[in-house]
Amino acid sequence: MPRVSGLQIAKAAKLGMVAVDRIEIEMAAGIIGDRYHGTRHRQVSVQSASELAEATEMFGSTIDPLRTRRNITIDVGPVPTTPGHRWSIAGVELEVVRIAAPCKLLEDGLGRGAKDALRRRAGVICRVLRGGSVKIGDPVEL
Repeated sequence: MPRVSGLQIAKAAKLGMVAVDRIEIEMAAGIIGDRYHGTRHRQVSVQSASELAEATEMFGSTIDPLRTRRNITIDVGPVPTTPGHRWSIAGVELEVVRIAAPCKLLEDGLGRGAKDALRRRAGVICRVLRGGSVKIGDPVEL
């Protein structure tokens, strides 16, 4: 079973992501303290360490999960990408809205080619159907 291997938040747009041990997620609002808290559709972003490893191989240099600007990293397997798919992390119920497009900040921070390496491997954007607490090591039910 996949588990949470990383949690990251940024307090405002363009600020760097900060790794944390636990996050509080509100239903229909997102992660408390994150730049997207309270938005309608972009409430939580999730990526896979397995997919980051594939992108690292393609890119030729390590891609740090903090640099991808996603909130939650799971340790193994792909994340579900079909819009409408429902899944849970430690009892927090999420619904996939769309695949996350690699942002321009990636190339600025990682270098030329990072955006291409992360295409289709940059995770998903979800809305929150049921809130709760998520911490490192929590189970992911796909």
